[in-house]
Amino acid sequence: MIDINYELYKVFYHVASTLNFSEASKQLYISQSAVSQSIKTLERKLDQTLFIRSTKKVQLTPEGEILMRHVEPAMNLIQKGETQLLDAASTGGQIRIGASDTICRYFLIPYLERFHKAFPGAHIKVINQTSMKCAELLRNGLVDLTVVNFPNNHLGTTTSVMRIKKFKDVFIAGKTFQELKGETLTFSQLLKYPILMLDKNSTTNEFLHQVFQQHQLDLVPEIELTSNDLLIDLARIGLGIAFVPDYCISPESDDIFILHTKEELPERELAIAYNEHLPLSRASMEFLSYFRDKTV
Repeated sequence: MIDINYELYKVFYHVASTLNFSEASKQLYISQSAVSQSIKTLERKLDQTLFIRSTKKVQLTPEGEILMRHVEPAMNLIQKGETQLLDAASTGGQIRIGASDTICRYFLIPYLERFHKAFPGAHIKVINQTSMKCAELLRNGLVDLTVVNFPNNHLGTTTSVMRIKKFKDVFIAGKTFQELKGETLTFSQLLKYPILMLDKNSTTNEFLHQVFQQHQLDLVPEIELTSNDLLIDLARIGLGIAFVPDYCISPESDDIFILHTKEELPERELAIAYNEHLPLSRASMEFLSYFRDKTV
């Protein structure tokens, strides 16, 4: 095993993150020449070139990219440990939660409010990404907990999953498609209309494509977006038939309606996930406790 000082990896991480030796030196509070010398030392010890340097820019080599994939999660874990120790004496500490805009707005807000009232001194950081991206954030140690759609093939093997809410996905339409209200459509008939859905970076997109493939149907959406709220708005003005979770639809909505389908859509769930091999802060443990009586 190569004996390499942690400080060398720390310098590498900052240069790889910024792709700028000058910016890395500012973040590390050391001279640019010290940064350059540290990188040269690390490259010599590893016998690999980690950066391509030019007068205009700095780039990672393929070897540098491989190293960064391992160093970044390690640095995040170290920073997390430091933060937990520094916050140990404060009320609640810090909690970092990953969740999509939709899950935050339609599900998480009451729990965030409850937590904030119980621990007003705690730091709450919410990172909005798709359920697919949130799994990656958790894997890389950038969040403590993540609330995601489940099943989610992107959750790692070290992830502990607590399923907390069942829901159904639905097709919705606005008044432009009023003639479909009360009708029961097959998936094949639905494909005759413009379909609006979340983009390919979402578990919902994967889910609906898989469902249609199971019925030997090729789904080609008219519009793909990153927001369920936008999908609902576009369905409302008649641009097509949107595919969204049922908990996004208000019972009082009179300008959109849910379409009935002959084929039944499988039920999905919301789940809260965390890395079972890493210690959770007091804040994270408290937040998790809100869902223990809601497991499904």
